[in-house]
Amino acid sequence: MDLHRTAFYLDGRWVSPAADDTISVENPATEQLVGSVPAGTAADVDRAVAAAHTAFESWAATDPADRAAALDRLHAALTARTDEIARIVALELGTPLKVATRVQAGLPLTVLRGYVELAAAPPATQRVGHSLVVREPIGVVGAITPWNYPLHQVVAKLAPALAAGCTVVLKPSELTPLVAYLLFDAVDEAGLPPGVVNLVTGTGAVVGEAIAGHDGVDMVSFTGSTGTGRRISHLAADRIARVALELGGKSANVILDDADLGAAVKVGVGNALLNSGQTCAAWTRMLVHRSRYDEALALAARAAEGYPLGDPFDAATRLGPLVSSSQRTRVRDHVERGIADGARLLTGGLDAEVPERGHFVAPTVLADVDPDSALAQEEIFGPVLAVIPFDDDDHAVAIANNSRYGLSGAVWSGDDNRALAVARRMRTGAVDINGAAFNPLAPFGGYKQSGIGRELGTFGLDEFLQTKAIQR
Repeated sequence: MDLHRTAFYLDGRWVSPAADDTISVENPATEQLVGSVPAGTAADVDRAVAAAHTAFESWAATDPADRAAALDRLHAALTARTDEIARIVALELGTPLKVATRVQAGLPLTVLRGYVELAAAPPATQRVGHSLVVREPIGVVGAITPWNYPLHQVVAKLAPALAAGCTVVLKPSELTPLVAYLLFDAVDEAGLPPGVVNLVTGTGAVVGEAIAGHDGVDMVSFTGSTGTGRRISHLAADRIARVALELGGKSANVILDDADLGAAVKVGVGNALLNSGQTCAAWTRMLVHRSRYDEALALAARAAEGYPLGDPFDAATRLGPLVSSSQRTRVRDHVERGIADGARLLTGGLDAEVPERGHFVAPTVLADVDPDSALAQEEIFGPVLAVIPFDDDDHAVAIANNSRYGLSGAVWSGDDNRALAVARRMRTGAVDINGAAFNPLAPFGGYKQSGIGRELGTFGLDEFLQTKAIQR
């Protein structure tokens, strides 16, 4: 794949942008520039939205079996690019290649396969008295996606939107745009109808705002920071457009006194460090019953020290760099402030040894964290774990819910009913009990400032459908 891309994908073909400006793509492990993409403008968004609008009526009327077949062809074309997807994500994001293959390439393929099946079986019509209730595609969708899971977050929007009969204009993150070009190479190979999916790269301030505020965009689906989500909500609200927002998180991993402590801490540390901590649903607060707190601290420090930093393409590497120098500075500032606020450094920290080149931060575990401190309240988005003691189940739930976020979480207990009772009380969109695996068919999304709406499975499909009552 050419890493210096010069065109957008609009109306079923590669076309030149309206302006000549470009955005450079950096390898965060080496700080070297490895590629570039066009910097789109509002004029480019206008062309993309026009193409999507023209294609909408025909795509919405396409037989569901034919839409499913188109998604199946896309799945096949993407599957053939699995190794290249992993390599590109490792290059532009820094995810270790093994993780990039399993998660960054594997997960979106699983999600896409699910929507192939859902596209073939659209929601049934219902009769309510003398009314026929039908579900219809909402229209043109503007999808704005982040850098931390640059293919999965695209597929989690594009696949259900297309399955529902919508057309899409995509703006991927300018930090990790190259894997989106692999996706659109696959789109082109799969022969999706012209205008059904369109790609415009560029900055959020220009392309993102143009999409969110465009009169021709019926719905905006955004994943990213809560602050940017707030701005997108305002732009969409000005024209009464629907939004789906998957935003920040500060999830709690609650370890009760009867838990399998070794498993709970090991899995919890791994979850917090996945993708170098650049995961919105990461369990970044570890809550441990006071009777087992000291033992948990020792286990957590030992587990974190088992994540060697280094070249993402080295098989021994378990933790890659952060995506950018600004992200590295932000994470280091959080660690420094946390220690100043009274947290106790167990391992990692600002003086830990890291590679000379690249945006690396050592895996860091901080104990005795005040639940009200910035370290426990702010989304850090780096390899930093805050450990907090609690006295009983009620206290644990109070600390877990002491957050403006509510995206994910976990509970560990030897008593499944006790764990379920705590999980039900947590104000968050998802909770894993005793390390249960992520389910790509279950709804994903948050309470409070973690977002609006749900992604994945039938719940994700519903976001892109309108409901109509026909009386007869």
